[in-house]
Amino acid sequence: MTSTAKGSVPDPSNSPGMPPRNWDALRHKVVGRFFSPLFSNAGSHLCAPGQLPTRGIHRILVCRPNHRLGNAVLLSPLLAELETLYPGAEIDMISAGDAAQTLFATRFQIRRIVGLPRKIARHLWLTVRQLRQLRSDTYDLAIDACNGSQSGRLLLAIVNARYKVGFPDDSQHEVPPEWVGRISPPHLAQRNVFLLRTAYAGAIEREYPPLNVGLSASELQQAGCTLDAILGASGQTRTQSVVGIFANATGAKCYGETWWSEFLASLRTARPDLRIVDVLAEHGRSQLGERFPTYYTRDLRKLTGVIANMDAFISADCGVMHLAVASGTPTFGLFSVTDPVKYAPYGGHNMAFHTRDETATSTAARAGEWLDRAAPAK
Repeated sequence: MTSTAKGSVPDPSNSPGMPPRNWDALRHKVVGRFFSPLFSNAGSHLCAPGQLPTRGIHRILVCRPNHRLGNAVLLSPLLAELETLYPGAEIDMISAGDAAQTLFATRFQIRRIVGLPRKIARHLWLTVRQLRQLRSDTYDLAIDACNGSQSGRLLLAIVNARYKVGFPDDSQHEVPPEWVGRISPPHLAQRNVFLLRTAYAGAIEREYPPLNVGLSASELQQAGCTLDAILGASGQTRTQSVVGIFANATGAKCYGETWWSEFLASLRTARPDLRIVDVLAEHGRSQLGERFPTYYTRDLRKLTGVIANMDAFISADCGVMHLAVASGTPTFGLFSVTDPVKYAPYGGHNMAFHTRDETATSTAARAGEWLDRAAPAK
């Protein structure tokens, strides 16, 4: 993507390393037919709206078998809601990869997090052993935390739980009458909370919980010292606003080095007071031409802590963007492919900006206007 180009954006399904959409659709169709009896069983035993008791729920399982960082972070409002509704309960999670384990294992009510392998076909016996262990446990409540996920619905069918909560699958069955007219919020971070509240028998009138990974005071303090050292400001009061930039993303969501160079040149002209920190991706290479101080870590909680000590954060649409939102730092998300309505950094001074018909310079102008509100000059 060049900085001056407008209009069309490459189809992410044709990006390197991503399967074409017709193969993905075929895979879902084959899996759906093969496991149709299990899907039907899970769908027929879903808890109806208003039928989840307010008491007697002690053992909870959250199913979200996905390895992506963003999807893990987007679970945090659901965990917060469960902790509020059932403060004396114990929560298990089943995920994929390591992100959920790193982010949520220290939460007080979490008992364990089972991470399925990313490539199940290559680790079949490990997966079978994990699922057998899961099957041997008994839960009061199990939640399929992703609308339309075949793997999530399969897990819901496998586990032993008194109450099973999930969205009705209108591709397999007619929508139950009690669900007609119920419209879930568009943002994915809020949908699971809406699902739980719909099933819950008690009345709830409060805002949706924000993204939050629960950093401790010690984690924030240590991360602040690290950021001071990066900026050469140890022991000093910062006199300039610190803005983190994360330039990496997958496929068509990624902006090139030329685009970022023009974007930052325009932004710094409008806001010369800014101190830029280049937050590196897992590959450890700067995508901003090594022009700014850098921070690198593969530890997600340390990364969240360093971002939490910044004044603002600008990121392409990716998991680190959601992690920045969860840190509490105002976040400006750059969208070129996915729908901001579903994935935008929401709440507070956070903002999503769609760049499809914008240049790097015009995008920088909007980011500068946002910074004037979110991180005014000191």
